[in-house]
Amino acid sequence: TTKHTTVQSTEHIMASHSMLKPINGLMVGTGEYTTGVVANTQSKSDKKLGVVALCLFDLRRRGLIAELSMSGRSGEKYPVVREHFAKNIASEYKDMDVEFRSYPADDEVDSKAYLKALDDLEPGSIVTVFTPDDTHFEIALAAVERGMHVLVTKPAVKSLAHHQRLMDEAKKRNLLVMVEVHKRFDVMYADACIRIRSELGAFSFFQSYMSQPKFQLQTFSAWAGSKTSDISYYLNSHHIDFHVWALQQKAVPLQVTAMASTGVAKREPYNADTEDTITLLVQWQDVATGDLGTATYTSSWIAPPSDVHSQQRFFYMGQKGSITIDQAHRGYMLATDQKGLVSMNPLYMKYTKDVRGHFAGQQGYGYQSIEAFVRAAQEMNAGLCTLEECDNELATIASTVFVTAILEAGRLSLDEKRTVQLVHAQDGSVSLQ
Repeated sequence: TTKHTTVQSTEHIMASHSMLKPINGLMVGTGEYTTGVVANTQSKSDKKLGVVALCLFDLRRRGLIAELSMSGRSGEKYPVVREHFAKNIASEYKDMDVEFRSYPADDEVDSKAYLKALDDLEPGSIVTVFTPDDTHFEIALAAVERGMHVLVTKPAVKSLAHHQRLMDEAKKRNLLVMVEVHKRFDVMYADACIRIRSELGAFSFFQSYMSQPKFQLQTFSAWAGSKTSDISYYLNSHHIDFHVWALQQKAVPLQVTAMASTGVAKREPYNADTEDTITLLVQWQDVATGDLGTATYTSSWIAPPSDVHSQQRFFYMGQKGSITIDQAHRGYMLATDQKGLVSMNPLYMKYTKDVRGHFAGQQGYGYQSIEAFVRAAQEMNAGLCTLEECDNELATIASTVFVTAILEAGRLSLDEKRTVQLVHAQDGSVSLQ
């Protein structure tokens, strides 16, 4: 039987962990989500300490990780990153080792430095890929071909062709490729997923909205507007994944029509040739009854400053009930002279310390997503779990095909000004027309 919730399946992922060998890891990408450093200074977003490196440093403290390395394009960034880690992580949290081996050297620039870093890893190690969207496939494939387990940020890849290739290569080598979609580990989203499947009947309507403030156009200036990606790939991927997860084996997407708003990103001071806001309208069909449902996924990066970094919410209606979640507002408000009124969400990443001075964010769903990947990779290396079990429990490359299909169809719809059909074959594969 298919397991339906990542939260429940964590018990399986954690099984026998005390007997498992610590695993080596490579972090590919030196940007905000990995390090907390943007443009050679600490990020001003809700990820000011980063997420990936901090979590892996703490997992090393807890005995799950052995050696760590990091690969970026420019080695000139590493002195800033090391200073940031030493000042804001090592000196703030007790027993936190922030050492890592870096590629390329501090005086070199090499966009392919990750290849040398991969060659220095032993097979069965883990690789995290948090880089611009259009680089995910090439890096993840190189890691899989060298025998590594891969955690890739969403969107996993930008096309169905790349998704299928990565899925086939991982299956052939019995390797885990997991997409880092941490909303699956939010207890409210996980609970909603169960209720959608068990209580609310066939799918009828879904509406999601997610935004980030305008300054993110500058944070992501290296790729925003370069046509390598867009705000739908970047943000809509969150709620599309949740919806795909909740409807797994219950409904399939049939067609996608996209529309966009423009005007802010293209002008000063951003000068990014990209859309401000993108909405995808998707027709779904229930597998058992043939009933139709509709979904709209909207994302934007021209929001004004507010009480949260990212507005994010959804409404789901089934034939027997509905669910609403406002993930940005948990009823926890903080007011200070420096920042004014802020809505807090320590359920995602909790950066405060425990009473002994250790990092205390292990229960955050941003942390749990990374830990679940590490533990699953360890278990696969030890022969304690199968790839099929991971496919049932986690956001693997095999269980997220519809996410890529919808995102790519949305981009095609915008570019070609038409509705894109998703054609489902007898073998379960999907193609775009």
